[in-house]
Amino acid sequence: MNISITDEQNIVLTEEYTTIIENVINEAVDFVGCEYECEVDVTLVDNNAIHEINLAERGIDNPTDVLSFPMLDFETPGDLNLVEESPEDYFDPDTGELLLGDIVISVERATEQAKEYGHSLKREIAFLVAHSMLHLFGYDHMDDEERRTMEEMQEEILKRKGYTRDYE
Repeated sequence: MNISITDEQNIVLTEEYTTIIENVINEAVDFVGCEYECEVDVTLVDNNAIHEINLAERGIDNPTDVLSFPMLDFETPGDLNLVEESPEDYFDPDTGELLLGDIVISVERATEQAKEYGHSLKREIAFLVAHSMLHLFGYDHMDDEERRTMEEMQEEILKRKGYTRDYE
């Protein structure tokens, strides 16, 4: 597993946060049953940076907490059969790893949300990574059923790693 974490603003990246991010990514990969070695890039930014990305990529003129940029186009969420049909489109030719995509997290917004929801920033970062990883595997929350499914999956991933709401 190749997990690249970049803290563009020197905001929060410590060994503890690196471990949390890596733990959640690995658990999400296991949770959806992905048998491939994967590559995921995580970038930590502030509200201004994520605002610019959100505007450029989605046409939304506001900051957000997390953005996901999947490299795979799933017909059915979590169904990895598509990668076997065209491996040259989905695997890094040098490493052989499945290119899942990129995650961008606003640590500034995550800090605000952690206070708002009454839990730690560590738990909020873990939540945002779990949420984003499910997007990288094709899951979405456009309707109530999809939202409930994603929420249940996120909570199970976090529970398995011990990143519950009371996690310090």
